[in-house]
Amino acid sequence: MKLTEIDRMILQSYDTVLDGLAQYLGDGCEIVLHSLENLDKSVIKIVNGHHTGRKVGAPITHLALEMLDEIKKKGKETGISYFTHNKNWETLKSSTIVIKGENERIIGLLCINFYLNMPLSSFLNVFTLQNKIDGKETSESFWESGYELIAEATSHARQVVLCDSTILPSLKNRSIIQILYKQGIFNMKNAVDLVAEQLKISKNTVYMHLRCIKEENSEIS
Repeated sequence: MKLTEIDRMILQSYDTVLDGLAQYLGDGCEIVLHSLENLDKSVIKIVNGHHTGRKVGAPITHLALEMLDEIKKKGKETGISYFTHNKNWETLKSSTIVIKGENERIIGLLCINFYLNMPLSSFLNVFTLQNKIDGKETSESFWESGYELIAEATSHARQVVLCDSTILPSLKNRSIIQILYKQGIFNMKNAVDLVAEQLKISKNTVYMHLRCIKEENSEIS
């Protein structure tokens, strides 16, 4: 198959996707990007290739070709997931995802092989509720609505400010709003109204504090 320059750019755009997925899923997951232009050297990117010993330039596997054929036969638009075993009879949960280029033709495959028999310790850095980013402990909560997120963020910011005895009572609300501003809360729809409601102050007061905070930030920058 001859790929166009746009086809190659589309495949290249998946480079960071593989890195991001590997960082999220951990060492127990091998992720391979195949180009269908040259099946003898189809692997153009691989992460955690130590599981199979494959490197960039390795040929496509017969299973990948079988899955591609299955996808085409069944008319699946995105790909197919399945369980399989490697030559050491280790169980894998695998997925073959199609990559389309110009004219909607399939130009590549994104193959994910998740090793189910990896030790639990290998996944602790993946499935932990807390992680370290740039040396800081971070956590993430998931909410069903923007209202819940804003309410929780406001409540947390208020706790932080109320526990800080160095902040004057007259500056408490302003400090809370400043924390929320840095978190990007006010980019959300109706955030000013909801924060005003949570803090039991007027919307105009929230807008006033936001103007002052933005002015200070522009002066610093």
